[in-house]
Amino acid sequence: MSTTPLPTATGTFRIALQGPADAPVLLLSNSLGTTLEMWDAQAAALSADWRVLRYDTRGHGASVCNPGPYSFAQLGQDVLAILDALHIEQAHFCGISMGGLTGLWLGVNAPARMRSITVANSAAKIGVESAWLERAALVRAQGTAAMQALAASSPSRWFTESFAAAQPEVVQTAQDWIAGISPEGYASCCEALAKEDLRSALPGISVPTLLIAGEHDPVTTVADAQAMHTAIAESVLATVPASHLSNLEAPAVFEQALADFLKQH
Repeated sequence: MSTTPLPTATGTFRIALQGPADAPVLLLSNSLGTTLEMWDAQAAALSADWRVLRYDTRGHGASVCNPGPYSFAQLGQDVLAILDALHIEQAHFCGISMGGLTGLWLGVNAPARMRSITVANSAAKIGVESAWLERAALVRAQGTAAMQALAASSPSRWFTESFAAAQPEVVQTAQDWIAGISPEGYASCCEALAKEDLRSALPGISVPTLLIAGEHDPVTTVADAQAMHTAIAESVLATVPASHLSNLEAPAVFEQALADFLKQH
């Protein structure tokens, strides 16, 4: 895999493209504290049938990292700017956690650009505003030390205990991602998560929607996915035997659910 910087109307983003140039585009959006490498397995598995496009979200990896706070309107506009820069009229979108909430924003605000949205391990309102703002303040105050502390505590939020014990190298890779994220970028995305609440907008989503929930996810629960499923007409709900980063913990099941859905749309 090779990555490249892509200048757009909203900033420069690190992207990766795999798959046939004439295939439908599948755009993958990372979770808070990770990079586009979190999708390595899915890009390899799905790029035979789709043109798989990945990017580092604003504030993450090698993408633009301006001072925050950010908003999901900004993160959603970034996706549209990436599509515009690559002359892509429509794409399937799949995002996990923070990326999933970006997908919901796109489903509400830019349905004409989305062939479908897949919202994995996410919710229309993630967590509590005060907790996100406290985390943002802590990260800004402590910088790299705070990111290292978050990396140390992340396995209990991201993976089941049994997976963490069996796959320590995957866990370590994920910890390295979060430890390497810009404190300002991370804090600014926390502030976006603090403010966004799309619960009342969900009934207006008409784009084909797949909801993927991790059966053991303590962050965005199966109940969160069920609530979205109830609110979004004709949405599809799939559960996978995993915690929060379900594409890493149960890649084959995740990929099958996503591929089956995409083939219908």
